[in-house]
Amino acid sequence: MRLDYISIFPEYFDVLHISLLGRAVEHGLVDVRSHDLRTWTHDRHRTVDDTPCGGGAGMVMKPDPWGEAFDELLGTEPDADVHIVIPTPSGHPFRQQIAADLSDARRIVFCCGRYEGIDHRVIEYASRRWTVHELSLGDYVLNGGEVAALAITEAVVRLIPGVIGNPESLTEESYSAGQEGLLEYPVYTRPISWRGHDVPEVLMSGHHGRIAAWRHDRSVAITAERRPDLLGGPDGGQEPTQPVRS
Repeated sequence: MRLDYISIFPEYFDVLHISLLGRAVEHGLVDVRSHDLRTWTHDRHRTVDDTPCGGGAGMVMKPDPWGEAFDELLGTEPDADVHIVIPTPSGHPFRQQIAADLSDARRIVFCCGRYEGIDHRVIEYASRRWTVHELSLGDYVLNGGEVAALAITEAVVRLIPGVIGNPESLTEESYSAGQEGLLEYPVYTRPISWRGHDVPEVLMSGHHGRIAAWRHDRSVAITAERRPDLLGGPDGGQEPTQPVRS
């Protein structure tokens, strides 16, 4: 998979060369390239923004540098296998299933907006040639798309075969199919007793059936408390069961 990042702060993406993502790059599982949008400007000040048409606060990113960036990086021919990801507060909510779908992509180009966003004609132009995803991490606003692009990248790349050492761990995570869409249960390790807090006895029982039941019950209870929408609606559609007592 090739990952391109277009930004006025390309140094944001230096972190992609550390940790598991860095290893994925070293092992050739992903090819990471960051690009400075100002490369495709032609004035002395390397200007990428202008005032919004119709008035209003802030500035809007000009279409010309984006168009030239697309020309150089992607050409002009349509290719549905190229995915353009535009992080934006007005985008579709980013979900685990989207991450799973993108993990099969051959190439993803992240367009990181700043100021009041990117001229909408850039999105219209890209949508006629490539597969465009306008995605939001949540109901809040960031200064730019870089942080969101990094979060989306990590969610996607870790699903590529070979990136995670133990692929079975992916099926037990929050939002995974193996978790039935539930939030993950609490996890513990040794020492058994720490500062007056003990590991639940059931987890030390060696009884796999009881352990599985306890974990499921805790997942349901946590999901009902924190994300009832995942259980079937605003107030949830599934009653949490009583956890196995330890």
